[in-house]
Amino acid sequence: MKRLEKLFYPVSFVILLSVLASACKTSSKTNTTNFLTAHPWELIAINGKELDMSAFQKGTPFLKFEDDGRLSGSTGCNNFSGDFKLENKSLTLNPGAMTRMACQGNGEMLVLDALSMVKNIKTDADKLTLLDGSRELMTLVPEK
Repeated sequence: MKRLEKLFYPVSFVILLSVLASACKTSSKTNTTNFLTAHPWELIAINGKELDMSAFQKGTPFLKFEDDGRLSGSTGCNNFSGDFKLENKSLTLNPGAMTRMACQGNGEMLVLDALSMVKNIKTDADKLTLLDGSRELMTLVPEK
C-alpha cells in the first residue's frame, strides 16, 4: 500500500501539469482567433512598404475574419469570400470566390500574391502582420 501512495502523488502532479499545459495552448489559440475576428483589418503596408493608394481605385484593401473560419475582404478592386485556417501562429488564407471587375494597375495582384504566401502572423496591440516566415507581407490595422 505504501508503494502505491508513493506513486500516487508524482503521477497526479504529472497529470495536473498536462491538463494545465493543454488549457494554455487552447487559450492561446482562442486569444489569437479573438484578435483576428474582433473587427475588419485595413491594409496599411504591403511587402514592407507603405501602401500606395493610387494602385487601389476602389478603396483600401481589407480582410475580415469570422469565428467559423470564413474570410472575406477586398483587394482594393474586387471583393472575395473564402476561408482561413489558424493553428497557433500559423495561418493559411484562401480568398476563394472573387468578383471579376477590371482593375487598373498592379495593386490587386500585389494583394493576391501576398495572401497566397502567408504562412504565419505576428500580433501587436493594434496591428496585425501577415508573414512568410520572418518576411513581412502585409501589415493591417483595425478598420476605421
